[in-house]
Amino acid sequence: MSSGRYPRISDPAAFGKVAVLLGGKSSEREISLLTGEAVHQALLRQGVRAERLDPSSDFPAALQQGGFDRAWIALHGRGGEDGSMQGLLSCLGIPFTGSGVLGSAIAMDKLRTKRLLAAVGVPTPRFHVLAGERDFAPALAELGLPLIVKPASEGSSIGMSKVQRAEDLPHAYATAARFGDEVFCEEWIQGAEYTAAILHDRVLPLIRIEARAIFYDYQAKYFSDETRYICPCGLEPATEQRFAAVAAAAFDAVAASGWGRVDLMAGADGIARVLEVNTVPGMTSHSLVPMAAAAAGTGFDELVWRILETSFPREGEAHAAQA
Repeated sequence: MSSGRYPRISDPAAFGKVAVLLGGKSSEREISLLTGEAVHQALLRQGVRAERLDPSSDFPAALQQGGFDRAWIALHGRGGEDGSMQGLLSCLGIPFTGSGVLGSAIAMDKLRTKRLLAAVGVPTPRFHVLAGERDFAPALAELGLPLIVKPASEGSSIGMSKVQRAEDLPHAYATAARFGDEVFCEEWIQGAEYTAAILHDRVLPLIRIEARAIFYDYQAKYFSDETRYICPCGLEPATEQRFAAVAAAAFDAVAASGWGRVDLMAGADGIARVLEVNTVPGMTSHSLVPMAAAAAGTGFDELVWRILETSFPREGEAHAAQA
């Protein structure tokens, strides 16, 4: 990760007028609205001039005419987390929170993220691309059962299915294909799931996730009160540091920056394998980044403020580097 530090801002006036971008048209709109509202209220409580903005057809004009000095991106999924919003803001000269165009685009594409991680030696579960029925038998032969099927460009576990019988693979593929042309399956890692929140490019205390569902799905992530989050995560300090280093390497490999989250699975062999990198994680009552920040002594309002600091260039960087 970059050794440059983000500036620490003490005066809310230094942020100018902030557009909190929320909602959008992706399948994660519901969660984005919750995230954006929580962020907006946190900024207002700290004296930051902030206004919510839900992208629409006249969105570029609204950005330009609104006199905004920077943007807090609370958009999840396509159109907000995939580099397109970051590209628009860059063209308009409006600084924004989190990753730039490249990091956002790569991390949103789970398949290309996995290919990149594998190429640079960051552990990730074995996978097989599914382009249709002809790929089912080779995938089963290579990965065995159970396995998990995923659309390449969706977040929040949308379109994902666990497959425990070969005859269920066609339905799982069809479910994932509804959310995009590219689908892949992964080997099922039996073990503990962890998440590593990242703030100012530093890894926060890891959280262990224990979901009652078959896997950590959309309902378990955002609404279930039965999902358990354990922090401290219970790992030995040296093991937690090793897992954190894997998360940091993945974050760096996809060119993510500022803040985000890396999800990991640790199997019986003790190896932490990266599932995905999230560049605009949720900031709801069930969200993991606020939990990890709290464990590190950073409350929700301060967390929102510090994320807004990532809209400034790091030491030695120019604003143009954000893109």
